[in-house]
Amino acid sequence: MATSSVASLKTNLADYPVTMAMKDGRVTSDLVKLDYCGPKVANKAFKAMVRENAYDAGELAIITYLQARAWGKPFVLLPIPISGRFQHHCIGFNQELGLLKPKDIEGRKVGVRTYSQTTGLWVRGILQHEYDVDLDKVTWLTIEDAHVTEYHDPSNCERLAAGSKLADMMLSGELAAAILGGDMPKDPRVQSLIPNAAAAAQEWYQREGVIPVNHMFVVRAELSQERPEVVRDIYRMIVESRQFAPKSATRPPIGLEANRKGLELAIQWSYEQQIIPRRLSVDELFDDTTAALGT
Repeated sequence: MATSSVASLKTNLADYPVTMAMKDGRVTSDLVKLDYCGPKVANKAFKAMVRENAYDAGELAIITYLQARAWGKPFVLLPIPISGRFQHHCIGFNQELGLLKPKDIEGRKVGVRTYSQTTGLWVRGILQHEYDVDLDKVTWLTIEDAHVTEYHDPSNCERLAAGSKLADMMLSGELAAAILGGDMPKDPRVQSLIPNAAAAAQEWYQREGVIPVNHMFVVRAELSQERPEVVRDIYRMIVESRQFAPKSATRPPIGLEANRKGLELAIQWSYEQQIIPRRLSVDELFDDTTAALGT
């Protein structure tokens, strides 16, 4: 990290409608130069972010951040989601192999890329709290380890061989269902495990008032302590960049209090699912500088 008046920060940030104005130069700063040196798919750099401190700033999956915070990694959260979506549609099964209801996955095998994946966290929490699924009775088959080295999967997880294809295994019946998110096959045999997923998601939103957060923006704690004005300007850039996005773009709420309930839910479900070793508080995810952003 540069110590001159203009901070130059290695930044991991993918192309989204809400970030494009930052990345293409329509939104700039006199205080900071964001060096967008991360991969096209941002999650490919999450391990390097939390294991090697390879980036000064950027987006990070909220569950990866909770684990990073629990294990003392040197990052602090900004109260502004980069991406979020409803998750009810993100678990599917092959309907040609028989009808499956949510509780039917108990005693069976379900695939998910990584147990600590953010989409997996939200889907499992919905299954548990909305459909009374006992998550401990499911065997979770995974392909990758967690981004944070210190974390180990629960005992009801099994690691698949490298190169395994969850979608193919779900279609063949090797898996009862699979959490695939955006990788769900466009195949007429695939049906959402949660019935009427879109309507269920809207009903849940009307009741809970939460759009499940996927990625949020983080910075090195050292930067926030030493150059708080830079962190405030990064926040300004993200806010302004969102304003250039098409009206159709998802814009999760910004500011600590607007995100408090969603973060509390992510923390609670992460603790219940043995993803974090202790129940964090929302306030400890921020420092004095970042907690005040948006107020």
